[in-house]
Amino acid sequence: MLAKVRALLAKAEDPAATPEEAETYFAKAAALMAKHGIERAMLADADPSLDRPGDRVIVVEGNYANDRIYLLGYIADALNCHGITKDKSRGRTEVHLFGYESDLDRVELLFTSLLLQMFNGVRQGRPAFGEKLITYRKSWIAGFILTIHKRLQEIEDRARHEAPAAASGRSAELVVADRKTVVLARFNAAYPDARSAGGQTKRRGTGYAAGQDAAKRADLGQTRVGQRRRALTG
Repeated sequence: MLAKVRALLAKAEDPAATPEEAETYFAKAAALMAKHGIERAMLADADPSLDRPGDRVIVVEGNYANDRIYLLGYIADALNCHGITKDKSRGRTEVHLFGYESDLDRVELLFTSLLLQMFNGVRQGRPAFGEKLITYRKSWIAGFILTIHKRLQEIEDRARHEAPAAASGRSAELVVADRKTVVLARFNAAYPDARSAGGQTKRRGTGYAAGQDAAKRADLGQTRVGQRRRALTG
């Protein structure tokens, strides 16, 4: 499944492909990736050893640190994971994520890919006359992150609705809902005093729409999953 995803994304990234062709390839790749996640969940409903709940720490560092953390948090939320930031020091933040192993893998894969795409895209944008560069870039990033979150939610919802019932007869909606309950319980047990953090919001600046457009074109899932606990820098 993942080999097919990479092949489709390679076609989408081919400079010879038209924008319409690239979007078609991307749409197929994103749908396959979501389908893969749902299939893992449904198989594990019959055999829990196939996909167990777990946790991992991702170290975030570099410029625009809060925006990096927001991107990771929104991806995790869309893919049925839950996390918390901790141990902030010297420009380095640890994000502790909880989720099922297959979903955590997908979160890392997408975060690595989308982080690169986000910064490559924002550097190409140009602020309006008289607008501060930081204002433009912050609004661009906000537009990108919020639109990515919406896209991922839509793709995941569609995959659940189209999935056949598990061997037990349970629907994908019920299976995923139960997995979310398990993940949240594990998170609450580890961090009983945790408070919900505020999310990314729309910012003033002309870059917001450009960030939205870039997110609509973004490739979801093109990067291989690397070491589970690693620093992501830029």
